[in-house]
Amino acid sequence: MFRSVQNSLLSLIYPQQCRVCSNSVDDLNDGVSCKECWDNTRIFSGREMLCNKCGALLGEKAADVAVRCLKCDDYHFERALAAGVYENALAASIIEAKTSPHLDHRIRSLIRGVTEREPGIFAAHLIIPVPLSKQRKIERGFNQAELIAIEIGRIIRKPVDTESLSRQINTRIHRAGMDQKARELTVKNAFTVLRPKLVADKNILLVDDVLTSGATTSSCARALKKHGSGTVNVFTLARAVLH
Repeated sequence: MFRSVQNSLLSLIYPQQCRVCSNSVDDLNDGVSCKECWDNTRIFSGREMLCNKCGALLGEKAADVAVRCLKCDDYHFERALAAGVYENALAASIIEAKTSPHLDHRIRSLIRGVTEREPGIFAAHLIIPVPLSKQRKIERGFNQAELIAIEIGRIIRKPVDTESLSRQINTRIHRAGMDQKARELTVKNAFTVLRPKLVADKNILLVDDVLTSGATTSSCARALKKHGSGTVNVFTLARAVLH
């Protein structure tokens, strides 16, 4: 009841517009989007048909057997999974996390839900966020992937390593119009391992905000495995739907 009264008072004193539809956000827990826009965002429940490797959405109803999209066969990670589709409220929350070093309550709840539903993805010795280049981290002030990794580490009680994997090249930001080959070329050899002894023989969970084609996380996994890491799985808040 107290939370409801608090929400009502704050919505009157500090009204906030939904970043998606511009209506009022009535619940602080929903972050920058309203309940209706969250309701219109596809959050994965485990009942969808997803690629068993890269997590691409292939259908709204799960198949009886594991399925593959056939576009990720050469990728160096074992499996990738996201909390939902990069759209509407989830996209707005991710964009907000790039400018404000904070994960709202709804996002934290989504992360916890996936850790409980898919424990195999999170069976790792180390959690490593996909690094930004030094230039981009200075410009932004923080790495949003680190925020997500720290939240996961808190939930599953595993260490977060922000030092071993480094981005050596300030790559172009991937755009929606880029094809998969172009995405792969922009991140080829972009990552290096600075502390190989710490990743050797370790199962690793790579963390980022959005998985688009998978080229970036594959390049990270390639660098880690080159230095002897074991299984590399990937978690992102959202999965882009490529047409």
